[in-house]
Amino acid sequence: MAPPDETCHIPAPVTGVHTEILARDEPFMDMAARFASEPGTVALVSGGNGDCAAHHILGVRPFLTFSGRGRRMSVQTQFQNQDRIQTFDADPFETLRSLVSGLKIHSPGPGPIQCGLMGYLAYDLKDALEELPATSVDDLGLPHILFFAPSLIVTHDIAQNISRVHAPVLDLPGLDDPHDRVRRFKDILSKPARRDPGFSGSGEFSSNFEKPDYLQAIRDIREYIAAGHVYQINMSQRFQMGFTGDGFSLFRALFRMNPAPFFAYVNAGDHQAVSTSPERFIKQEGRALETRPIKGTRPRGKTPDEDEALKGELEKSPKDDAELSMIVDLLRNDMGKVCEAGSVRVAAHKRLEPYDNVWHLVSVIEGTLDASFDSVDVLKAVFPGGSITGCPKIRAMEIIDELEPCRRHLYTGSIGYISSHETMDFSIAIRTATLINDRIVFSVGGGVVYDSDPQSEYEETLHKGKTLMEAFPKKNGDTSPVPWVWMNGVLKPAARAALSVFDPGLLFGHGFFETIKVEKAEPENLNAHIARFNRAWAEFFPGEAPPDISWDIIIDRVIEKNGLKNRTAAVKILATKGRREFAPHNHGLVVSARPYVHRLEEIGKKGLDLLTYPHPRLTPLAAHKTLNHLYYIRAGQWAREKGGDEALILNPDGTVSETHSGNILLVKGNKIIRPQSPFALPGTMQRAVADDFSKKGFEIETSPVRPEALFEADGVWVTNSLMGAVDALGLDGRGFGSTGLFSEAAIR
Repeated sequence: MAPPDETCHIPAPVTGVHTEILARDEPFMDMAARFASEPGTVALVSGGNGDCAAHHILGVRPFLTFSGRGRRMSVQTQFQNQDRIQTFDADPFETLRSLVSGLKIHSPGPGPIQCGLMGYLAYDLKDALEELPATSVDDLGLPHILFFAPSLIVTHDIAQNISRVHAPVLDLPGLDDPHDRVRRFKDILSKPARRDPGFSGSGEFSSNFEKPDYLQAIRDIREYIAAGHVYQINMSQRFQMGFTGDGFSLFRALFRMNPAPFFAYVNAGDHQAVSTSPERFIKQEGRALETRPIKGTRPRGKTPDEDEALKGELEKSPKDDAELSMIVDLLRNDMGKVCEAGSVRVAAHKRLEPYDNVWHLVSVIEGTLDASFDSVDVLKAVFPGGSITGCPKIRAMEIIDELEPCRRHLYTGSIGYISSHETMDFSIAIRTATLINDRIVFSVGGGVVYDSDPQSEYEETLHKGKTLMEAFPKKNGDTSPVPWVWMNGVLKPAARAALSVFDPGLLFGHGFFETIKVEKAEPENLNAHIARFNRAWAEFFPGEAPPDISWDIIIDRVIEKNGLKNRTAAVKILATKGRREFAPHNHGLVVSARPYVHRLEEIGKKGLDLLTYPHPRLTPLAAHKTLNHLYYIRAGQWAREKGGDEALILNPDGTVSETHSGNILLVKGNKIIRPQSPFALPGTMQRAVADDFSKKGFEIETSPVRPEALFEADGVWVTNSLMGAVDALGLDGRGFGSTGLFSEAAIR
């Protein structure tokens, strides 16, 4: 590990670039698709007829990966089939400068980039430039800066219809000859094209704002403007939905629907970025700089006359004119920090540009970079783009953080390249989606000034998000647009179900739950679960009768609303104390449902490996499924970190109690043994298994069990309501015997 505040240098400089003309028999998108599944692949694709649509660029198989969050930097190099990772604390921009300097070449060939870095700057990188508050939630946990140094870069000149492949030459042991690299690349292109895997969404997009809250945020911004804090703010809302399939398939589909000049695809391994941006953030060619802010949007009309009317409305709009003019002044000031005095000029103002779904107003600002500054200085001067923050920029970013509930991450950051030879081109990451953890997440926003109408601003965000949303056609028979729950008598989307932050169930875990397996709409052992629920109710809410509710009907409605009628589901019934201090208490009652995949199928094993948790437990709360569940969560995490599946929980006297998610049963000869424990939740599945074997003539015994007895048994089973009963394979690396009764499937 490098010492604090140390920057990183690559092991050796670039000594040149090998370039060849590339004869292609397939479209650029098809070529890029061959590498799209590989982490480190970056595709920058230009569409439309605008003057920005000049090149397609593909970077593959990086020899260096740079990522960072806050001041924690990581640089990974890949040579001789070995990875070397350096982690250290440093300024992200200074680390970027060091890497660009280390890759420097002095005699570049044709094309916008032959060697360099391709990737993104997240909006949250702003915190490396300014002291800003952090009051919104970072729920994605992704890098603030991420760049790859490709070992091969393909550039395609659209006007000349010429493709070139570039292979940097580095004096590094284990990095193959660039000629061989290009040859192998061409071999891949000669093979049959990659079949498009496709993609799909599950449910519908849901926002991190309720509409009334978004409208109120617009009104709050207008009050800030009236009070003199700012002149304009870019306000956004974020949408998300379940996603399955291939990110590049989505990228290709969006390009077919609405080609724009700054399409970008980044495969970062654990997440992918898909951007359809129309807006250039900053371009550099030598010392020539250019930025193209967009402000002002109208939807396209459904008829030629309506389209022309909307175009004219945008062109004549005083509000949009003022908004664009303010941003132009802000960007002129930002560029002036690094440009020669007097060189910054507005080359075009209020230029109307048509896209498939919207009209935009665009300005073009140019400048000449002062010889004392470099590309990284330019990025520091202008990042993040003023068109997607507001004016003045710092106060605008403070208000954005106050009003938007989630950190933006990539949205309104930048995607592009910074080369080894004084060129770069970055887009503003708008119309941009992040694919992570089987979700698609994207934000849309608009500039708010004092004259803004909240309803119109809200509708503008929907117009801008239309292309991304319409890429996911609604399936016939989709009865589960979003997860639904039953809460205190009402079926509602899960995103709208909320407990009071003052509920002791949330503050102190004063509540309990039951988890029930539902197989094709039939709850298993429902009566036993409800009986245990009612016993816990009497314990935790003394003097109050349990709720008089037909749980079977409620469960059926929740299952149906979530589209789980013909599937295996896990249903949870949850009760909290409620905020009211006197009876009748305003308890929180919630019923939720989710698809369930059997535990053994999920881990791909025939049983569970147990590890003895080093922290014994003795608490009367363990006799109930309370919301105070952290002990068991930590035990399960500990077991997984140590390579096990289940943590074996012991009593203080060293006898066996249970596992972190189930009960234990031993079989020995004609006897079924339940470990005796002062406080352990009586399991409904444990009882069902014992009763079943009692009918088969087995003797049922409850007695203290020490861990050594598990090895003397004929078999050890772990039971819970969802997975049924499954074999335990061993404890602490030592194997058990097995009856083979539950090795393939759970008891039904």
